[in-house]
Amino acid sequence: MTKVLVLYHSNSGNTRRMAELVADGAELVDGTEVRLRDISEADHTDLEWCDGIAVGSPTNYGSVSWQMKKWWDEQPIENWGKRDGKIACVFSSAGAWGGGQEWTCMALFSILINYGFLVFGLTDYTGIKFSAHYGAIVAGEPREEKERKACLRLGQRLAEWASTMIEGRSENHPLKQTYDRFGDLGK
Repeated sequence: MTKVLVLYHSNSGNTRRMAELVADGAELVDGTEVRLRDISEADHTDLEWCDGIAVGSPTNYGSVSWQMKKWWDEQPIENWGKRDGKIACVFSSAGAWGGGQEWTCMALFSILINYGFLVFGLTDYTGIKFSAHYGAIVAGEPREEKERKACLRLGQRLAEWASTMIEGRSENHPLKQTYDRFGDLGK
C-alpha cells in the first residue's frame, strides 16, 4: 500500500480545496491510502507514515504562510535525516495571478529538500497554456477545469512516483500511463 500525505495550511479555504483535489488525484492510483491533514491536525508521525507528501500553503506576501513555516520549524530534531528519498510535491493559492504562487512553491521545495524529500513538478499540460511545472497554482479557489485538473494530476503523479520509487510498483511509473499528458501541448 502506497501512503500519501496531503499536508496543507489554508487561510480562506482555497488552499484546502486544492488539497482535497490533490488527495482525490492520489486516490486514482490503485493501492494508495491518503491522509488529508491541515497543519493543526498533523504532527511528525504523519511524516514517518507517508511514502509521498504534497504540501500546500497560501501565498502570503509572495511566500509561504508563517503558519506553514512554523509547523516545519517546530518538528522534532529527531526527524532530521529520516525522510531521505520520500517523494514530494507542492501547491499554492494566492489572491491573484502573479501573487507569488511559484515563489511559494519554490520555498516549499526548499523546506522539503532540506528534509531529504525528492521533489518534482509536472511536465503535463492540464489546459491551454496551463501547467504545474513547479506545482499546482491558482488564483483564489480552483474553479476552472484546468486548475482542478492540475491539482488532480499532481496528486495522481505523487501516488504514481511514490508507488514506483518506494513500493517498487513499476507498472505505476508515469511514463507507462495511457492518459493524455500533453493535451494540445499548451498551444
